[in-house]
Parts: sequence; structure tokens; C-alpha cells
Amino acid sequence: QVQLLESGGGLVQAGDSLRLSCAASGRTFSSYTMGWFRQAPGKEREFVAGSERTSGRIEYADSVKGRFTISRDNAENTLYLQMNSLAPDDTAVYYCAARRGGILTGSSLRYDYWGQGTQVTVSS
Repeated sequence: QVQLLESGGGLVQAGDSLRLSCAASGRTFSSYTMGWFRQAPGKEREFVAGSERTSGRIEYADSVKGRFTISRDNAENTLYLQMNSLAPDDTAVYYCAARRGGILTGSSLRYDYWGQGTQVTVSS
């Protein structure tokens, strides 16, 4: 089992940057495929970016490609999401998630553990 704790959210202006962190408990962080998701008010939770545990394959949602970068530090049990050129449409609660299965997927149903989320608000 793994516990996840996100941090780094906040209120920023359009064009600004933020870096989200997700600290994971336990000593098996490297064995999980990790993902970032977000949920805006009135919308479904959507995949943002993911990092596959074994191959290191990384995927991004089209809406964030070129602006967001996902990375992980297995030694520190931490997942990151660097977000640049933020826009009001990026406003959402951001969640990190861990999947025991190895294959990277954008389906939130495939992830086993979730953090509590961190709010990101981008003003225009």
C-alpha cells in the first residue's frame, strides 16, 4: 500500500509556472506507475500526465503537451509536475495516483491509490 500527499498548488496568473509535488510513503515507490490527473468544477477527472514504472515511458494529455513536464525521483519517493505557461483552463484540483499494474494508462479507474489533491487556480 502507498499513501500519497500532493503539495505546491496555489493561485497564479496566466503565463506563470507552478511545480506540484507528490510525496509517497513506503519503500516501493519505484514499483508503481504514477499519474497526474485533474478535475475542474462540473467536469470529470481527466488524465494529465503519467510515468510508467519499468520502461520510464511518459505520456501527456494533448492539452498540456509542451507546457507540463512529469518527473519522478525514486530515491526520494516523489513525483513532480512542472507546469509552465499556465492558462485559466488549467484551473482544477490536481491529484496524483499510483497504479500497481505496470502499464501506463490514462484511465483513472486503473489507478489504485490517490492523494487528496491540491488546488491550482489560474487567473486571467
